[in-house]
Amino acid sequence: PVVWDPHPRGGPPVPGTRLVSPSRAESRAFTAELREDQGAREGPAGQEGNELRTAAHEAAALVRHWRAAAVAVTLGARGALLSYGEHPLLVPVTAAHHGDPCGAGDRFAATAAGLLADGALVGEAVEGAVAAATAFVAAGGAGGVLGTPHPPPLGDGPAGLIARVRASGGTVVAAGGCFDLLHAGHVGLLQAARRIGDCLVVCVNSDSSVRRRKGEGRPVNPLADRVRVLSALACVDAVAVFDEDTPERLLAELRPDVWVKGGDYAGAELPEAALLQEWGGQAILLPYLDGRSSTALMARAAEGTR
Repeated sequence: PVVWDPHPRGGPPVPGTRLVSPSRAESRAFTAELREDQGAREGPAGQEGNELRTAAHEAAALVRHWRAAAVAVTLGARGALLSYGEHPLLVPVTAAHHGDPCGAGDRFAATAAGLLADGALVGEAVEGAVAAATAFVAAGGAGGVLGTPHPPPLGDGPAGLIARVRASGGTVVAAGGCFDLLHAGHVGLLQAARRIGDCLVVCVNSDSSVRRRKGEGRPVNPLADRVRVLSALACVDAVAVFDEDTPERLLAELRPDVWVKGGDYAGAELPEAALLQEWGGQAILLPYLDGRSSTALMARAAEGTR
């Protein structure tokens, strides 16, 4: 199978190419040339208000013009848009990273070619290519491959986020828990915590930490899933993981201004309260929705299966 990674100064793909993978900028340039060459009789009309719609029109026009089996327009942090000529498929990234994207297109094309050679369908190859390109950027891009230092940009991860908020005089809020089965009580607590300050970092127990605290059979959801769900909440700015039974070590590293807990805690029973005082922080309690708990959810689910 032929995968063609086009270049603005290169020639067009050979007819019958299995997959062509232009970047968004390249797709825009190629279709602009197509409209000029054909006197605007063919090619997508501009859809300035909807980038995905524009990209879909461009990809469909390039499939026809190049006589390719498929075109996948890479969209950076949005993933890739795959078109066979109509009904485009958006393949999103699993997590957005803000590292150096240089070389990500090459990693995308090379991965897609390898997967197609192994017998994957075009859609499967594009999904794998998006995942590989995302991991490439997360590892530092071309700089990471060369082994050169590539510090994360300010705000990338909890430490960078906290540094940026502190530099602007803002308030850093942290909250913690297992968050095994995310429910309305969790969401309400996190939303209220975020309103207290200028950013919210959620400290979440690792799988082994949850197991020690909750017993065998827990967590129900592995750490990667819990982090992904928490990160998707609009009120959560960053997620940090700790492996100990309590988050003191992590809190000492992050040094938040406010530490939030929910539930039936008393100030004297909150072990993190004294720690927060060491750097002038404050531990506070927030109301928790009655009757909402992961344990109760599991019990009701178990009863429903009997």
